[in-house]
Amino acid sequence: MEDFYRIRRLPPYVFEEVNKAKARARNAGADIIDLGMGNPDLPAPAHVIEKMKEVLGKPRTDRYSASRGIPGLRKAQAAYYDRRFGVKLNPETQVVATLGSKEGFANVAQAITAPGDVVLVPNPSYPIHAFGFLMAGGAIRSVPSEPTANFFHTIERAITHSIPKPQVLVVCYPANPTAYVATLDFYKDLVAFAKKHSLLVLSDLAYAEVYFDDNPPPSLLQVPGANDIAVEFTSMSKTYSMPGWRMGFAVGNERIIAALGRVKSYLDYGAFTPVQVAATAALNGPDDCIKEMRETYKRRRDVLVESFGRAGWHVPSPHASMFAWSPIPEPFKSLGSVEFSKLLVEKADIAVSPGIGFGEYGEGHVRIALVENEQRIRQAARNVRRFLDTAPEQLHNVVPLATRR
Repeated sequence: MEDFYRIRRLPPYVFEEVNKAKARARNAGADIIDLGMGNPDLPAPAHVIEKMKEVLGKPRTDRYSASRGIPGLRKAQAAYYDRRFGVKLNPETQVVATLGSKEGFANVAQAITAPGDVVLVPNPSYPIHAFGFLMAGGAIRSVPSEPTANFFHTIERAITHSIPKPQVLVVCYPANPTAYVATLDFYKDLVAFAKKHSLLVLSDLAYAEVYFDDNPPPSLLQVPGANDIAVEFTSMSKTYSMPGWRMGFAVGNERIIAALGRVKSYLDYGAFTPVQVAATAALNGPDDCIKEMRETYKRRRDVLVESFGRAGWHVPSPHASMFAWSPIPEPFKSLGSVEFSKLLVEKADIAVSPGIGFGEYGEGHVRIALVENEQRIRQAARNVRRFLDTAPEQLHNVVPLATRR
């Protein structure tokens, strides 16, 4: 398998080591509190499930669907953007339904990347942001994740010192894994910068509705002229607790959307039609379920930050997303994020995601997902306290990252 071109471009899956540790622990009877994968545990809204049931088995619904998304679904997504962001979209030319935002990123990379094209990707960041382009033959140059003035300074240097000149810039706010949130002013500067340097911008807005204050995250497309250079990806996985339904969208620049639609026409026939009809009902339906989802994650965030803090592990409080991005506790920093995460599974019955899985600049951190209820999070905090109280013992037989070969 290592001889295959695209497989050679993919490093070993970092998270697999932690997954193996989880499997061993569970096989031995351990009750693992899994805060690793961002896999929502909340139920999909009842009215969405009912719409799915209503459509199942009806004439034509078992046949091939539309790879770009059925017309009603694309119209519903355009209406959502108008309602939420004040952004007008043409559902025929500026909206494509994807099999989750992950598939959208991978296929847009196939659509717009030539071998050797340089793509600017935040580091740390969600793996598909980089590896979608690597599989398409592109070259990745890392840029900062945090939306500060230094972001533009670093990108300017990357453009100056990259041959060939970068073609695409990826951004993700609210960010996975770091939970950074961008302002509309940042996006205005970003659009002006991208136009100045002839960059296309791909924005991952999967966590648009998962925020914990009264300041909803903006869309890049709210900036006048952003449609000239940008496409934005959203997902129903978190907003409507529909991760397994695999439904997302790409919206924005007509040229990029057309290219994505053409690639998808060769690769898939779209999601199962009843799923698309149910997704339409979600977008057009009441937003009570979104508010409840948001409040649930906020309560979990508050419990996590407070209880882990009392246990001796300071976890910075995220303003958005369903993740906390936390430095490794001081006694364990030398282990590195993979060994620390494995140790947490083995000694504390807790699973988290090692930061290095999101890029080399994620080392020293772990990502903690808010996918267990408050009682389980408090139980995790009790486990953390016992774990930290015995830190010297835990460290005795573990080889620090700096001394490994």
